[in-house]
Amino acid sequence: MNANHSRTRLLLTILKNSTTILFVVIFVVFSLLDQRFFTWANFENIIASSAFVGILAVGMTFVLLTGGIDLSVGANMYITGGILAILLKQGYPLWLSILAGMLCGTALGFFNGFVISKVKIIPFMVTLGTLTAGRGLALLITQSAAINVTKEMPFAAARVLGVPLPIAVFLALVGVAFILLNYTGLGRQIYALGNDPEAAKKAGLNVDRLTLFAYVACGFCAALATVIALSQQGRLSASFGEGVEFRAIAAAVLGGTSLFGGVGAVFPGTLIGTMLVQMISNGMVYLQVDLYLQDMVSPLVIFFAVFVDAQRMNLVKRLERRNIRVEKTPGRLLAEKKASITL
Repeated sequence: MNANHSRTRLLLTILKNSTTILFVVIFVVFSLLDQRFFTWANFENIIASSAFVGILAVGMTFVLLTGGIDLSVGANMYITGGILAILLKQGYPLWLSILAGMLCGTALGFFNGFVISKVKIIPFMVTLGTLTAGRGLALLITQSAAINVTKEMPFAAARVLGVPLPIAVFLALVGVAFILLNYTGLGRQIYALGNDPEAAKKAGLNVDRLTLFAYVACGFCAALATVIALSQQGRLSASFGEGVEFRAIAAAVLGGTSLFGGVGAVFPGTLIGTMLVQMISNGMVYLQVDLYLQDMVSPLVIFFAVFVDAQRMNLVKRLERRNIRVEKTPGRLLAEKKASITL
């Protein structure tokens, strides 16, 4: 019996750290296949290139922790980018254009959260609707025209204390989100909501407010990601932000955030998941993999992330049925103490 327990615990440990293990394995394989991959410059490029996706993934983590999902972040980026770029081209100051774009993106997140929390429509349908409507609205705003902002937004190459600005912004956001989720009452309530919504209500938590906050945070992160992506790409086009929501979801879930809610962390989870997704894309470029095959990688990564998440949750449930004590995540600790949670 003890041997079975040990094997089960070993399997659980592997599943919990699957992203880190996969990251190390893929990094070593790519480095052996092409020595140019194993350089500090390339590693810095991986993080910088994945910064805006990582920012999106941080916002997605908040939503996933509540048991929801946001499919509209790509459309949010296009709308935000369209407003920002048009204001810049009309001669408005950079700070005012960025502020207007940030407010717009946050407002879109608020709209999603309001409809989900107050109208009680499931997150998948709400955000699928705003994904479609959002891209249509963005096309209307920009008239499908491409807008260059290279001169107006030249700060992608800037450095903060020797660190590229996109990386600095990404790491700063990860730090803030980590503190909020792990060391504040609001963060503990978000975990409790995702772990068991009904128990959270009975414990007196304001479920609607928590849901609204998660989607507002996701909208804010989408707007911030827009600023970083525009500064790096220097151009807004009709394909801006298209499909990026799936990369953000894959990064968050690969990092250990459960699609079922209540389990996950932005550090090191979402951070490593983001770098893993970008590292795979970067490595395929170095190895000159066929472009058509590269398009298949993202769905495979998402499938792997969902598969690992499902296996992890099933194993935890089996352990609970056998009354085996497992290592507690923040979400599980909250579930056990939910009766004593107060606002």
